[in-house]
Amino acid sequence: MSDSTVQCWLVERELGDRDFVTLVYATPDGSRYQQRQRSSTALRTGATVTAATEVPEDELEPVTDEATRKRYATEVERTAETYDPDDPI
Repeated sequence: MSDSTVQCWLVERELGDRDFVTLVYATPDGSRYQQRQRSSTALRTGATVTAATEVPEDELEPVTDEATRKRYATEVERTAETYDPDDPI
C-alpha cells in the first residue's frame, strides 16, 4: 500500500437511481480517476464535497479511452481555474 497521494479534481457529478450521487475526481492530466457514490442525505449532512481532494495513488483507476481522458483533463483545468481546492462545490 502506498502512502503517496495525488490531488484530484471533481470532473463529474451525476444523480443516479435510488437517490445516490456519483462523484468522479480525476488527476490533472485526466489519465486516472476515482469514483465515489454518496447518498443525497450524506451530501447534505456529511463531509462537504470540495473542488479537489487528495486520493491515495493505489485507489486511482486508469482512464481507458482517449476521449474521456481529454474530457477529464479539460474539466480539471476549468474547475481549477474557477475554484480553490478546498472550495465547496
